[in-house]
Amino acid sequence: MEELVIRDADVVDGSGDHAYRADVVVDGGRIVAIVKEAADAGCQRPRARRELDAEGLVLAPGFIDMHAHSDLALLRDPDHSAKAAQGVTLEVLGQDGLSYAPVDDRTLGEVRRAIAGWNGSGDDIDFDWRSVGEYLDRLDRGIAVNAAYLIPQGTVRALAVGWEDREATPAELERMRQLVAEGMEQGAVGMSSGLTYTPGMYAKDAELTELCRVVASYGGYYCPHHRSYGAGALEAYEEMVALTREAGCPLHLAHATMNFGVNKGRAPELLSLLDEALDAGADISLDTYPYTPGCTTLVALLPSWAGEGGPQEILRRLADEGTAERIRHHLEVTGSDGCHGVPVEWETIEISGVGDPALGAYVGRTVLESARARGESPWVVARELLLKDRLAPTILQHVGHEENVRAIMRHRVHTGGSDGILQGAKPHPRAYGTFPHYLGHYVRELGVLSLEECVARLTSRPAARLRLPDRGLVREGYRADLVLFDPRTVAAGSTFEEPRTLPTGIPYVLVDGRFVIEDGRRTDELAGRAVRGNPR
Repeated sequence: MEELVIRDADVVDGSGDHAYRADVVVDGGRIVAIVKEAADAGCQRPRARRELDAEGLVLAPGFIDMHAHSDLALLRDPDHSAKAAQGVTLEVLGQDGLSYAPVDDRTLGEVRRAIAGWNGSGDDIDFDWRSVGEYLDRLDRGIAVNAAYLIPQGTVRALAVGWEDREATPAELERMRQLVAEGMEQGAVGMSSGLTYTPGMYAKDAELTELCRVVASYGGYYCPHHRSYGAGALEAYEEMVALTREAGCPLHLAHATMNFGVNKGRAPELLSLLDEALDAGADISLDTYPYTPGCTTLVALLPSWAGEGGPQEILRRLADEGTAERIRHHLEVTGSDGCHGVPVEWETIEISGVGDPALGAYVGRTVLESARARGESPWVVARELLLKDRLAPTILQHVGHEENVRAIMRHRVHTGGSDGILQGAKPHPRAYGTFPHYLGHYVRELGVLSLEECVARLTSRPAARLRLPDRGLVREGYRADLVLFDPRTVAAGSTFEEPRTLPTGIPYVLVDGRFVIEDGRRTDELAGRAVRGNPR
């Protein structure tokens, strides 16, 4: 007898088609039978060792988070309710060009310092891997949800070239090509870049094109955080489209927003650019989070020249009065490339987390608010915080536009991604709320998307981008990565005031046929594993 039958579910199968009523049978980690409208037809109903009454609940494929920063969180926190409770059954890691494989001992230390604001210092992690394959093997020991991995181009450049702002030599470029090929062979699904983060931003288009050619030869895709989301955003999008078309590489645009005052109401221009490329045969997809503010690290706002040489050099420059004044001028007057070419508006920069608990008074306040309370300039406060906290502070950046968010999420190649940074005392609520916020706010309350279309954007569409042949749909033979939610009550519990509150209306989540959320509570199952790409 099979393990489980989910009875009388309203199946929204991920295809975008209308919902239907069915009994769904699960066994051995897969969907083995779907019996539509069994009760109404009076036919023999399937039986199993366990029967789950899903009356009034929607059964959908598990959600795929196309942009996650859980690279260490999955190892640190076996519970991982931040994602499991949202119905996420697969996360894509290695984002924004910086992560922890491939590395050597030197590069690992540098990367850990550079992205401590994303993932913590890592002092509580046993870094017993160096290659992409070894990291995926580490995930295979058991994690809360499944995970795929993108090769981080900035980390690759740090390993082969260093943190210098210069062109790679032919030998260094060949070394980067080899590292990307090895990562793809070991199971990565593509490559990411952080082109406003050092050292990845030092790469010219020709270098990126060569690496994308390697990715394409293995059937992977390129996922850039491109060179600007502010001034020059449209040009930056166009650059990525042209680059990947020349390389013959599929393109997935990370957190495809149009932010800052210069881009208010300009989403249709972006969508027109994408439609023109798609109609000409380009292979493009994108992800967004359903919120207006962004989230990054405070150090990321600095000009690229300040980051040359790595984290220790940044701290040295900040400590030097003359160099610090140059940094301030770039930030506040000319518009730093780290701040997307827009002069920083300190009233929009809210400190969301710090590494040193003694600095906790800054959290939840904008830099401007802290400066006024102290009678100092905002730059004095920001500089002091960066130095005292060793570049660890994370920020919310309140620069988005709701009309752009809605327009982009309606686009035909849109998928969902949380961009969820789980670090800090007051993280962005998208880390805990992205997927139920789509379903509750944008589907039920606003009607921006239909339920069926929204589910497709969170399931089958990202599975197709990842080239996963047996995930993303409720189909016989597919993996039993499933979520059951109540469409009348599903909602994000997380808010900007209480960002770690779990969602409501998602009572059951299965990974590989095993309940990781049952009756709305996290079980002790570690059913997730690394989901590897297919080498040529």
